[in-house]
Parts: sequence; C-alpha cells; structure tokens
Amino acid sequence: MNTNKKFSTHRLTLSAVMIALATALAIICGLIPGLSLTYGGSFTVASMLPIVIIAYIYGLKWGAFTSLTYAAIQIVLDLMMGKSSVILALFLPIDDGGQPIFAAISIILLDYIVAYGILCIGGCFRKINNKTLGLTLGCIVALSARYLSHILSGYIFYGSYAEWFFTESFYPELGAKILGALDGQILAVFYSIVYNGLYMIPEIIITAVCAVIVSRIPQIKAQEL
Repeated sequence: MNTNKKFSTHRLTLSAVMIALATALAIICGLIPGLSLTYGGSFTVASMLPIVIIAYIYGLKWGAFTSLTYAAIQIVLDLMMGKSSVILALFLPIDDGGQPIFAAISIILLDYIVAYGILCIGGCFRKINNKTLGLTLGCIVALSARYLSHILSGYIFYGSYAEWFFTESFYPELGAKILGALDGQILAVFYSIVYNGLYMIPEIIITAVCAVIVSRIPQIKAQEL
C-alpha cells in the first residue's frame, strides 16, 4: 500500500471512530435526566471534542467534511429521540404546530448545519507549537462559534419567548429586574444569550478542560497533508 493511500485510509478510519465517539457521548448524555433543556438544547460532556480533534489533526477542509457529517447525524439522532420539534414541524400543517417552511429550514441551518459544521474552525490553531494551547484554543473558539449560532437562531426565531421566560422560568425577583431594564430587541438578544448559555457555557468549559487532558496523548498531533 502506497503512503498516500495508507494515510487516506487511516484518516477515514480515525474520523469514523471519532464521529461514532461523539455520537455515543451525545446519546448517553441525552438519556441522563437534567442535561436537556425543556425547549431545546442540551449539555453534553465534551461530545464535540472528538470532532474538533479531527479538525486539529487534519485541518479545516477535512474537519469541515467531518463536522458536516456529524451535523447530519445530529439531525437524524434528534429526530429518533424526539428532541427536535422544529424538524418534526416541517411535516405538520401550520395549524397543527408546523413552522412556515422558510423559518423551519432556517432554524435547521442555524441550529444544526452551521452550529455543528462550524466546529471545523477548531483546526485554525493546529500550527501553534504548543499542542495543548492549540487544541484548547481550537475547542474554545469552535464551541463559542456554535454558541453564537444558537444565539442568532434564538434571537431571530424565539425572541418572543423572552418575557415569558424571565417571568415564568427564572428567579422571579431577578426576572422582574431584567424585564424592567430591558425590552424589545435587546431583551430578545439577552434572552437568547442566557438560555443558550445555560448549556453552552458549561459545555465550553468542560470541553476545554478535557482538551488539556487529551492533548497529552502523543497520537493527537497536527498531520502534514
């Protein structure tokens, strides 16, 4: 087997293993009570780290292929677990809870295709000489980009829930102060930052810590393509 073919086989195999590991972690965390928010979004224990590792090892282009594959799997997975009312709503009449087709597709793009596909930017720091720093920065930036995608989606499509959220699903005194200080579009943005931050901020922190630990594995290193 020539060197290029051997490298391609190894890259494909490792990517498949990492996608499977990321999917398994997402499934396991999804089954644990308390890790999923009522209206979408869930905290997982570093389930996206394997995807960022692939981007770190093989670069942005292959990382994009891997992360988009993972995004497609997430759509199927959430459908199977009944977690994505937005995807299911595509198949319902609007009167029965369905979304207007443009809105539903836009939500899927932002909350799945962009949110998970953008994990590939974790490979941007692969040339940093300090491997621990490069991988950790990659995780923080990649997951922060995913967080921003969810914030944008939440602001555009779910901002109208802001007042209800801070009235019914928050500490009453603090919620009242927030509603007294903010309104309109600013309130919608703040709501999306807070709601998505409930699961994304812990996810970023845990993933960064795990990145520091796994960066010590000798096999995890940037490959020359």
